[in-house]
Amino acid sequence: MSEVRLEHLVKRYDTKCVIDNVDLTVKDKEFLVLVGSSGCGKSTILRMIAGLEEISAGSIYIGDKKVNNVHPKDRDIAFVFQSYALYPHMTVYENIAFGLKMRKMDKKLIDQKVKEAAEILNLTEYLKRRPKQLSGGQRQRVALGRAIVRNPKVFLMDEPLSNLDAKLRVQMRSELKKLHEKLQTTFIYVTHDQTEALTMGDRIVIFDKGKIQQVDTPLNVYNNPANKFVAGFIGSPQINFIDCKIINNTLIMHEPIIELEEDVANKLGNRKEVTIGIRPELMLNKSARIRFSVKVEMKELLGSEQIVYFSIGENKCCAKLSIEENIDDELMLGFNDKDFLYFDKETGERII
Repeated sequence: MSEVRLEHLVKRYDTKCVIDNVDLTVKDKEFLVLVGSSGCGKSTILRMIAGLEEISAGSIYIGDKKVNNVHPKDRDIAFVFQSYALYPHMTVYENIAFGLKMRKMDKKLIDQKVKEAAEILNLTEYLKRRPKQLSGGQRQRVALGRAIVRNPKVFLMDEPLSNLDAKLRVQMRSELKKLHEKLQTTFIYVTHDQTEALTMGDRIVIFDKGKIQQVDTPLNVYNNPANKFVAGFIGSPQINFIDCKIINNTLIMHEPIIELEEDVANKLGNRKEVTIGIRPELMLNKSARIRFSVKVEMKELLGSEQIVYFSIGENKCCAKLSIEENIDDELMLGFNDKDFLYFDKETGERII
């Protein structure tokens, strides 16, 4: 069993706490993605699981075994680094085989494992080449091959695609998903790229300032964010946040005044102010009951779609629409209050 369990995990550097009492269970054979902005602590979590970073407090279990004091090489994990970490003087074959040779494995078995991994990763014709003769994507596959041959319980991947160009990243995302399905092993993958998180993970963990903000499936995180941070981090372009006042069960959003439904008003309680969130793709519903026009400030053309920027009061907003739509200086917005996400203006926590 390849379940990974973190219990009350803490990491401090002197007086600074970078991982703050984290509890997390990664299921057997799951593809779990840790996502967050740079410096939030996600790579530190990965290094602690690998044994490359000391734990300040808490426990880590791989399967049923507590591994706090287990040497990295004995944890039965494979780590794929952002920088590939290949030996430049060795061939692809030698790089993939290196870990097995260090374990003094039988030469025939090493040869079999290297060739099997090379076939899975389409590297067979490159086995005699050195890293400098390979493209970025091929080097990344060599790093994966070195991990695969060890047949570990858990794969740990620290932003492995960040050095690749956009087209190659898309291709490698697909290859990694196929690899996970083929190997049926637990993958823990770290990225700051929300697109990678949404497209690759069975579940995603959103991190901020050393704390877990939400753990859920990509679809649930997108549709039901736990707080304003998660709502703003997941989704491209970013969700629109609009500060509103509440007076006598009506929501005042600069220009429109929206009568709140009774159950919504009850949940908002005695609040006088609230922040609502609405996704850019939900801003231009022509049959919606809330409609008003705004002045277009900027347009971005993105192939099959365009992003239009405007303001609602002091809030900078945008809408996503088809490239065929002809937009002039004025834009008629249309949305429904059932699509609103309500957040506490002070804490950022989700209300409804």
